[in-house]
Amino acid sequence: MFSSIVVGTDGSDTANQAVTEAIEIAKAVGARLEIVSAYEPVSGSRLREEAKQAPADVEWMVNERADVEATLNAAKANATSAGVTNVQTYARQGDPADAILDVAEEFGADLIVVGNKGMTGAKRFLLGSVPNKISHHAPSSVLIVRTT
Repeated sequence: MFSSIVVGTDGSDTANQAVTEAIEIAKAVGARLEIVSAYEPVSGSRLREEAKQAPADVEWMVNERADVEATLNAAKANATSAGVTNVQTYARQGDPADAILDVAEEFGADLIVVGNKGMTGAKRFLLGSVPNKISHHAPSSVLIVRTT
């Protein structure tokens, strides 16, 4: 069935629903779970300003990947507490869809799990840009979880 499942998350409620679904599938079939989150570069001046505002003993933690790492760690903790024993996380710079597709290709994923929403405004009735791109370019099967 599935031996490797990739799921993307940005920490939003809809992404967390997709992660929960991926966890349940991975647990049921004994698959490896690859959790991916993307981030955009943050300007050096913004990072320096935020580091100045942080307590001295944690200044080193203020970096462009900090929020992504926290999101990934929370998703991994949920997976391991649900009984998934083989979980890896990946923080990738750039477009979220590209990050998910890259990890799926790198690790030969059998399934990619994404939520159906993530857009607002006039486009909210269309499939979100991340699941749309993934569904057209995926190297494997794709499960689009209805999150709304």
